[in-house]
Amino acid sequence: MKALVVTPKNSHEFRFVTNLLKKLGVGSSTVTQEELEDIGMSKLMRKVDKTKKASRAEIMKKLSA
Repeated sequence: MKALVVTPKNSHEFRFVTNLLKKLGVGSSTVTQEELEDIGMSKLMRKVDKTKKASRAEIMKKLSA
């Protein structure tokens, strides 16, 4: 099953959407801004090219910069 992320503009719109979903019998949950950022980071990580390999030296160089 797919999920839908909706970002309301203000608290009034948030209440409207949550009430509408409740009336329709659609399950919903609220996520924090941090959780939303984690979801975005997860999507980016899944899209990254996993065929290229980096040496330990390259990684350590990037980390020390």
